[in-house]
Amino acid sequence: MKNIKYVAILFITLFYAASCNVNNTNKKNQAIYQCPMKCEGEKTFNSEGNCSICKMDLKLVSSQVTKIVTTDEISENSIFNLTTKWNTEEAKVIQLEDLKGKTLVMVMIYTTCKAACPRLVADMRNIEKKIPKNILNDVSFVLVSIDPETDTPKRLKEFAIENYMDGEQWTFLQGDLSSVREFANVLAVKYKQISPMDFSHSNIISVFNPQGELVHQQEGLGVDNNETILKIIETVKQ
Repeated sequence: MKNIKYVAILFITLFYAASCNVNNTNKKNQAIYQCPMKCEGEKTFNSEGNCSICKMDLKLVSSQVTKIVTTDEISENSIFNLTTKWNTEEAKVIQLEDLKGKTLVMVMIYTTCKAACPRLVADMRNIEKKIPKNILNDVSFVLVSIDPETDTPKRLKEFAIENYMDGEQWTFLQGDLSSVREFANVLAVKYKQISPMDFSHSNIISVFNPQGELVHQQEGLGVDNNETILKIIETVKQ
């Protein structure tokens, strides 16, 4: 009887020890590092190293025990697979993956345009006004310049202020010629420079889910945007 009790106690002890080990595997010490100059915006890293842009040592910004959370993998159809660098109107350097987590409403324009772009900008503002306030923080409106030589971060900032698009939900991006062409191909936007300050281009507003996958496109100027707005709301609530 004593042997049976001993075996039972040993089994129970081993069971709880194993349970504790399982629980411990769901936690880890996580150190978070960041470039002191924030060359890539708020991007953080899980190990020591150097910034790929300014080459400075990454700075420890926090160290804590956190649960290991399985994150959604980026699908092959996600724009977050693009690794090109972009300058924002705030002169921050980001990658498209830094926009992950929000529904994205994106359009390609250039600030010196006198014809189609002002109407595309008006369409973007109109869409933003119709998004319910309780989900507006889950949506980002992104305007990508097709004229990176003219549309510097400073010019994009001025344009944002001039057009009442300087809030946190608005982001303007300047890339290089290669990254702009690459991104235009992803959006199926066709553009062509027809003079030093003038481009012909497609008029397309695209909606991406928080994983960077294209879910809807609106083509044309001043068109009925109800379907686009409903898709944005649906994507946020998924």
